[in-house]
Amino acid sequence: MKLTKVASALLALSVGVIATAEAADDRYVIQVDNGHKGVVKALAKKLGAQLHVDGDGFIAATFSGKDLAQVKGLLNNPHVKAVEADERRMPMSLFSDDAGDPMTQQVTPYAVYQSQANQVNFNASAGMKVCVIDSGLDSSNPDFDWNNITGDNDSGTGNWFEHGGPHGTHVAGTIGAADNNVGVIGMAPGVAMHIVKVFNEAGWGYSSDLALAASKCSAAGANIISMSLGGGGANNTEKNAFDAFTAAGGLVVAAAGNDGNNVRSYPAGYPSVMMIGANDADNHIADFSQFPSCKSGRGKRATDDETICVEVTAGGVDTLSTYPAGLATVPSLSADGVTYASSAMENVGSASGSTYFMGTAEAVDAGANGKVCVIDRGVISFHDKVLNCENSGGVGAIIINNAAGMLYATLGDTNVTSIPAVGAALEDRTALLAASAAVVDIVGADYGYMSGTSMATPAVSGMAALVWSNHSECTGTDIRNAFKATAMDAGAAGKDDYFGYGIVNAAAANAYLTTYGCSGN
Repeated sequence: MKLTKVASALLALSVGVIATAEAADDRYVIQVDNGHKGVVKALAKKLGAQLHVDGDGFIAATFSGKDLAQVKGLLNNPHVKAVEADERRMPMSLFSDDAGDPMTQQVTPYAVYQSQANQVNFNASAGMKVCVIDSGLDSSNPDFDWNNITGDNDSGTGNWFEHGGPHGTHVAGTIGAADNNVGVIGMAPGVAMHIVKVFNEAGWGYSSDLALAASKCSAAGANIISMSLGGGGANNTEKNAFDAFTAAGGLVVAAAGNDGNNVRSYPAGYPSVMMIGANDADNHIADFSQFPSCKSGRGKRATDDETICVEVTAGGVDTLSTYPAGLATVPSLSADGVTYASSAMENVGSASGSTYFMGTAEAVDAGANGKVCVIDRGVISFHDKVLNCENSGGVGAIIINNAAGMLYATLGDTNVTSIPAVGAALEDRTALLAASAAVVDIVGADYGYMSGTSMATPAVSGMAALVWSNHSECTGTDIRNAFKATAMDAGAAGKDDYFGYGIVNAAAANAYLTTYGCSGN
């Protein structure tokens, strides 16, 4: 399979990669009758617990230094129904390069055309609402119909309309960015959204947060829950919350995960949740997209397992969408007046001057003073290469890949450099080394690219709102079944572990429901 941008980025980034299945610290979910919750809360506090989430029929609390067996022993109370680990949940995205030029006109992301969503009109009067459980939505981005957006905060996460990183804003744009002649257009342009901010500053939350968020989505009148997140380990409280939302007629959509293996992630792994994989613009499966097997433990395909593996895929590689103001970066690179493709590494700014080849830039070199450093990849980190260039007096850096294709990378979390640095393709190395002068420019932007099953999930959520708006008499399960019945087959013939039933086709699903009705008969 051709190496994608995301595969390269995996070497440099760990953002959004699903954690291994393990108990989440010493934090636990306690299921309890609502009428006796006060007694159990008091008992937990008496035992030194720190309370976090107070949900419908459950609480979540930390018992420092206690394992699950110890907590069960401490809470040996007739009002306690169950105690289980409160599992961590994280965003399912992998960063790729950022936007090309700042947006001066509206751009349609490729997944809209690939899914034929542009052939279906969104019925804004149908009352569709998508609940986005993520890291908040940045209120400074103009590409949303803010009259149609509400939200809730979770404990300790801050205002829902202030971003906790770009992930939530990017996801929301894919679902419902407005058709307003600027930026991008969402799958269901201008659809009502309810934002539940569950991620803390560290970039992760807990299964109890999701269970509470599900009830907030219900209270807000949402039809669809969209979750571009996941983690290892099932949790019954969380499962029950999504079971209830689905049973009430809703649709729950979640990301399969980005580890590129057959491990099942949760909440996508619950039968009531539609698990979404990612494909690229060429209808290939994304290298990172997880593919839990639909086969039973006896090695035979079991029909009752089909809802706990990938059901469909959608575009999730190099997805252009909304960002918090200025957080995306737009790179440009020219040498001797010729423009070359590049990727932004770090540090907004502009640099121009004569070029100086520093080899692999393993040491300070006075010859780079006042010049743009041209550097080969290899031996030391990207950050140390740029730092050596800057300490040599260099004004900008161009790092050239040592394998075919573009170099996508960052300078890491401990970046102390200040000069603009970009990656370049190996194919352009000869021309860049021969050039006598270069210009490196990185500016902030409100739109950028991300890759991950995080990006495919909101595409399906938005398409669900789009199609459902024309068939409001249906349930979420009807929409889910229509997507599976009409998906474009890809990969191995028929249903497979990677694509599930195939790539979602919104126009085909809409036509299917028009012809056969909600039951599909």
